[in-house]
Amino acid sequence: MLLLARNHLSPAQLRTTLKKFRRLRILVVGDLMLDEFIYGHVTRISPEAPVPVVHVEKENSYPGGSANVGRNLASLGIHAELSGSIGQDSSGDRLLQLLRHAKIGTSGICRSSAFPTIRKTRVLARHQQVVRVDRESPERLTHKERAAVLKKSLHLLPHCDALILEDYGKGLFDQDFVETIFTASQKYDIPSLVDPNIHNPLDWQGATLVKPNRAEAFSALGQPDSNRKEDWISAGEELLLRWSCRYLLLTLGENGMILFQSGQKPHHIPSRAREVYDVSGAGDTVISVLAAGLAANLSGHVAAEAANFAAGIVVGKLGTATVTSEELTEAARHHG
Repeated sequence: MLLLARNHLSPAQLRTTLKKFRRLRILVVGDLMLDEFIYGHVTRISPEAPVPVVHVEKENSYPGGSANVGRNLASLGIHAELSGSIGQDSSGDRLLQLLRHAKIGTSGICRSSAFPTIRKTRVLARHQQVVRVDRESPERLTHKERAAVLKKSLHLLPHCDALILEDYGKGLFDQDFVETIFTASQKYDIPSLVDPNIHNPLDWQGATLVKPNRAEAFSALGQPDSNRKEDWISAGEELLLRWSCRYLLLTLGENGMILFQSGQKPHHIPSRAREVYDVSGAGDTVISVLAAGLAANLSGHVAAEAANFAAGIVVGKLGTATVTSEELTEAARHHG
């Protein structure tokens, strides 16, 4: 049986919770990237090839990958600490500059001479993405580089209220890394949340919450994807048992999300999005609000509902956007 979750968080309660958020410090460990956006307009097709010619009007750079999670936390007034690896290059310099400007902690970031900063450039015209250009090395971090990130993460962890592992499948996480950091988070009684990656199948036992999307969930089980709600529930319940986590949040795009918790019926939370312009980074917004909610002692249901509101806001914006406390309060008021 699937229960339909109601909004358990009134606008007044949300405002109180958001004030608590400002006292939180959250550690984000993961694959750091630089996101670049080139905006322009298309007036013709190139005579050289059947492709649109984009006349550039403006360009912006933002923290990307797990750094975008830090950006989401900062926009809610939370002190974010980042840990990961970037290159000793101009893209790495630019990323650090952006993070420091946003008052996001960078002391956990290592720099590699062999592993260049991952850079993703998106070209947009008329509110649509024309093309994305990825610059990254096929090489993976060495054991020594991975150990350096782990060491810095373990140093920061005792001073934080929650831990997020953001896996973009770029080679930072292996089984030893996650087991070591989960052991430390349990020692300090710090909730740990995971955003897994379909290309890096790991055992997430020890996590407080794991947030797979539909494709990641079925891939982890070695099963084909399915549109059937019964299969979603079966997959979520099986992964909850396999990973022995307190919560499993299965995200389903326009179908919302389903929260699984041991000993309780699954709760379906419908999508709150009114308009969808861009889903880039929506998962980063969800994991940020979930972590803040659990760190502020919200129940899993209420934290997931708040995260769902946040996702509904951010997909209505263009690019890897963030959500503010004011926008979140207004969304809860509108649906309250």
